[in-house]
Formats: sequence, structure tokens, C-alpha cells
Amino acid sequence: MSTFTVTVPATTANIGPGFDCLGAALTLYNQFTFTLLPATTANPVSISVKGNESAKVSQGADNLIYTSFLQVYQKIGQNPPPIAIEIGLGVPLARGLGSSATAIIGGLVAANQCAGNPLSMGEIEALAIALEGHPDNVVPALRGNCQLSAGDSTNWAICQVFWQKNLIPVLAIPDFELATEKARAVLPEKISRQEAIFNISRLGLLLRGLETGNGDWLRIALEDKLHQPYRQSLIPGYEKVKKAAINAGAYGMVISGAGPTLLALTNPDNAQKTATEMTNAWEEVGINSEVKILALDTLGARVNCYEL
Repeated sequence: MSTFTVTVPATTANIGPGFDCLGAALTLYNQFTFTLLPATTANPVSISVKGNESAKVSQGADNLIYTSFLQVYQKIGQNPPPIAIEIGLGVPLARGLGSSATAIIGGLVAANQCAGNPLSMGEIEALAIALEGHPDNVVPALRGNCQLSAGDSTNWAICQVFWQKNLIPVLAIPDFELATEKARAVLPEKISRQEAIFNISRLGLLLRGLETGNGDWLRIALEDKLHQPYRQSLIPGYEKVKKAAINAGAYGMVISGAGPTLLALTNPDNAQKTATEMTNAWEEVGINSEVKILALDTLGARVNCYEL
């Protein structure tokens, strides 16, 4: 019986002005263990879940990992084998850390492994973007590092963005969820020319700020007019936590993905102070949070195989 594990990193998307196109992989992981079952197995899939929030994850055939797994077999025109999937949760659900992207990438990479790797990374990536609806989480979850994506449903250009090694992501993860659908529902259909110029200039500056670690650039570059002004009302204590992070020496703070997790970027000297002050600020408004000082994941999704 063949067993292998797919490890997929959490991701932080948007990073301020890079709405729906910029994302980075982080050193926080979900782990999916797949065991090929005998062809005569009656049930095509069995799913078990371990970790915090495991009760919230479907153990049926509608699980996103398994529906993604099936997409590969549909594309290559083969019948999927019976499979047992064990999910090890390390990425909090519905917190703006790409938990759904880990499931999509985990399922696609696993199926490709089972089928003998018929699909290229680009083909897996295209399937993942189609399933997720936007590239900013699934691309870094697959490739690792910080990635900028541009294109359309049939043609994507993927560009790795260099991330200066002393640029530290501090994640403040609150004890409440925020559904992506709700976070998207508050966004306006149209923006002004001035707001478009505001974001274009900041995204350009952000790419150089991430590359160089230039704090003066990052303080301006992390600003946004497309999504954060509308979503921050869904996150109690947002302004207080942002002020605390900046007072602790962070270059700036943004909403991670659709939220409610908040991401501060800082240097190694101020990372612990930033984490402490963000925690305290949320406590002052009655919200418990878990704050993690992380790093950029540079490997993306990876497969470890072993025989039982």
C-alpha cells in the first residue's frame, strides 16, 4: 500500500495594494497524508481530520481536497483510485491565511503524484486558479516565496517577487472567523481614477520595498484604497491593532487576505515587540488572538513518499 504526504504552506494574499494578484507563502502548514487503497475498496474515499477546528472540516466526498483531487483525473481522462486522506490542520480556517488554497493545492498535487505526474506545474497552477477563482493564494502555496500573478483564465504570467531576508511577517490571528464571501460583499463595484492611481503607485513601490527592505518605502507602499477601507469595519479593533504595531516599530500593517488576520511587516529587532503589542491591543477590545512571528516559505508544496 503506497502512502505519501503533501505539505502545503499557508499564504498571505494582497499584502496591501496587491489585491487578488500578490501573495506570499508562510512557514505555517497543513499536511495531507494520502494512502492508495485496493481497487476493490467499496468506498472511493475516506477522510479523517486531526488538529484544532477539525470538527469544522467535511469528512465526505464534498471535501475540497477530494473534489480538487478528482479534477486531475477528469483532466487526464482516467478513473481515480480509492484513496484514504488524513488531514493534519496547522492553518486556521477562515482567517485569511489561505486554508482553502492548501486544500486545493494538496488535492491537485496528490492526484498528480498518484497518476504518475502527468501534469506540469503550470497545468496544476491553472487548475488551481480556476478552482479558487483568483491566483494570489494558490500560486505561492504551490511555488513558495512571494509571487505576483497577472493574466486571464487561459494565460497566466507568474513572477517571483524577491523578499528581503530581514523582512519579518508578524501574524495576529484573532479567535473569530470572517468568511471570504462576506469580505468580498462589502467591496465597491467601481473605484475612482484617483484610487486606481493610488494603488498602482503603491504596488510598484511595494515590490521594490519587499526586495530591498526599505522601511521608508514600505510605510507608504502598504497603503491601499481597493479593499482595506471597506473590510476593516468587519474587524473589531483594526485601527487600535494597527497603531500598536506601528508604534512597536512595524513598517505597516495590512489585512491578510480577506481577514480577519492582520499582518505586520517589521525587522528582526522589533518582531517580538510588535507581536506583543498587537496581542495587547486586541485584548483591550476583548478579542483573544494568537500571534505568530513567521518567515517566508521558500519551498511551496512538497511531497514525501514512503511504502507501508
